Amino acid sequence: MSLRVKLNGITRRWLVNVLAVVLSVVFIFILVLALLLSNYYYNTVDRYMTDTLDNILSQYSGTSSDDYMENAYRFASEYTEKSKMEIQFINADGEVFVSTSGYIDGSSVQEEYDEASESDEAFRYVGQNSSGEKIMAVTNVFTTHGEVIGAVRCVVSLERVDHQILIAVVASIAVGAIFVLFTVFLGFYFVGTITKPIKAIGLVARRIALGDFDAKIEVSQNDEIGELCDTINFMAGELKSAEKIKNDFISSVSHELRTPLTAIKGWSETIKSAAGEDKELVEKGMDVIMSETERLSALVEEMLDLSRLQSGQMSFKMEKIDILAELAEAVIIYEESAKSSGKRLIYNEPSQLPLVTGDGNRLKQVFINILDNALKYTEPGGKVEVSAEYSDGYIKIAFADNGCGIPSTELDKVKERFYKASNSVRGSGVGLAVADEIVRKHNGLMAIESEEGKGTTVTIMLPAEPEREDIENQS
Repeated sequence: MSLRVKLNGITRRWLVNVLAVVLSVVFIFILVLALLLSNYYYNTVDRYMTDTLDNILSQYSGTSSDDYMENAYRFASEYTEKSKMEIQFINADGEVFVSTSGYIDGSSVQEEYDEASESDEAFRYVGQNSSGEKIMAVTNVFTTHGEVIGAVRCVVSLERVDHQILIAVVASIAVGAIFVLFTVFLGFYFVGTITKPIKAIGLVARRIALGDFDAKIEVSQNDEIGELCDTINFMAGELKSAEKIKNDFISSVSHELRTPLTAIKGWSETIKSAAGEDKELVEKGMDVIMSETERLSALVEEMLDLSRLQSGQMSFKMEKIDILAELAEAVIIYEESAKSSGKRLIYNEPSQLPLVTGDGNRLKQVFINILDNALKYTEPGGKVEVSAEYSDGYIKIAFADNGCGIPSTELDKVKERFYKASNSVRGSGVGLAVADEIVRKHNGLMAIESEEGKGTTVTIMLPAEPEREDIENQS
């Protein structure tokens, strides 16, 4: 995979956040490793020198001053590990008089000798010798009968030790660099698996924003990104459905508006041409104009009600009302039109129901919308039956018809705004949506049950005011 990725957006944030952490961890690891290696090597050298020094002291302890010097020369001539460590013998004046390296530069080690003489333990020195070489030296004294007769100084060059430490650190840096590069490669690959589908999502989202609701995202991952793709595909489908509903609504409303306007225009021209000569024709035309004007007004009012509900601007005058009175008025409005169209409107009126807190005009509007729908979708010879009852604190009002019914695939959509279950019947498709919203504002519920070819039942549940007896019992 190519690493030529634009350093912006998610990639840049990953580099800043993740890669910075990785580099910090690698740096700290190398630093700690260098300290541990340095400590380990230096301790190993110190231990080796201390063991050698203790061996020499135990071998020649208790000798006289002359024997000490003689043993020192003999040890120096027999010493075989000259390449690893230098052994120096110091006289009582603090000067080196013999060395296993065969070279005595005459430099004084008086300070180390004095420190060792004043201490019960060996004195350790890490620093540079006269030639500038970094060394580690361990010095301890010879004593005879409590008198210091000289000292032994073990010297090791630390340059080779530091070189070994440097090699180990460089190797660690190389491994760390490989790890960082590998992390970068995997990171860019991982970021690519995120940014690539996101870019595809962005392109499809732009197409959807421009109205191409058939645009789909290919889902190739079963993770959060896959879920996002599914969600956007679902959104596109819903938008396409909403677009179709909107177009159907525009077509339906255009038809609903054109029909009465055509009638009004036609009868207006007819009345004008009659010039008042045919009173019967003028009266008939005026009746048609008034009827179609009321129809237009009702359609516009439906649109305004839906707009007010959606914007939260619809006002409700909430008070205690007799729900039976509002229901009876709605039934009376449609009794004559039902008879004239050969349909039966049956009202099973109960003797009494509890009061309801609500807006009487708005609830009557709900009943009118439902009755209008029921009669529109019921064929001549059919019936619409209205009933009401009280149960468990709720008033249940049912509107049942034996009309064409609603297909099960459309039942969940009939309360959506602008949706019409059948385009063959006049209407804007907002009546049930407005009715459902009004019922919700009254803390009620509107349920629709239907079976295609058998009919539909719309049930409204409204919370009733407690009966006076119930209030007295509670108190």
